[in-house]
Amino acid sequence: MAVGGFDPSGGAGVLADIKTIAAMGCYGVASVTSLTVQNTVGVYGVYHQTAQLVGAQVHVLFEDFDVTAVKTGMLPSVETVREVARQLASKSHTWIVVDPVLRSSSEFDLAGNARQAIATELFPLSTLVTPNCDEAEALTGVQVNDRKSMGIAARKILDLGAAAVLVKGGDIQLGEDAVDLLLSRQGAIEIAGPRINSRNTHGTGCTLASAIACLLARGFDLETAVRTAKSYVAEAIRTAPGLGKGFGPLNHFEKCLS
Repeated sequence: MAVGGFDPSGGAGVLADIKTIAAMGCYGVASVTSLTVQNTVGVYGVYHQTAQLVGAQVHVLFEDFDVTAVKTGMLPSVETVREVARQLASKSHTWIVVDPVLRSSSEFDLAGNARQAIATELFPLSTLVTPNCDEAEALTGVQVNDRKSMGIAARKILDLGAAAVLVKGGDIQLGEDAVDLLLSRQGAIEIAGPRINSRNTHGTGCTLASAIACLLARGFDLETAVRTAKSYVAEAIRTAPGLGKGFGPLNHFEKCLS
């Protein structure tokens, strides 16, 4: 299940989630938290659903489907965060991947006043939290610009109750590779992959988190799920179709799992 915003360009949000879920060999359902007015160039407006409506969508899907994994993305209000957390609190056998979406790549605020609630309400329920460096900085107050600060921020997020955290380092220069840091109670692991210079990066965070959630649901251990998802996203960027005038969408179906 994907819980997040609707991007009409199909590059991010629940449309990207559903494409990723299909590519990972799973069946996807979704609860839409917000309708956005956006394309690859930017976000021009956002219209939020009520917390009651979001919760009702989640509830009926849980009633009907055996949901093995949930990925949360854009959660625009404290009320919505609390309602989603309430729905997830009793799902102890469900993998929960929290992508703490705070701003769009065009710097549009997507979290409103919900930032603190995401940390206090959802992190303790999560299997994995997947912030990029800017999100990790906003959530912890730690300026994230190197390996050491990635580790400090990750530890702070772990201390907020997350079972594990993946700080994505693709936006900072750590040598030739894009280096992410996976931190859990068992320790820290650096996961590196080739840095791909491309404008086609719209929805990479949504795609990565959804892929990880699916792989966990399919029985992969956390490290393998993260490594496999990272490889999938890299290939999706490398083979992106080059659509749109801004940050183009990925190729979600170049590398699929049967």
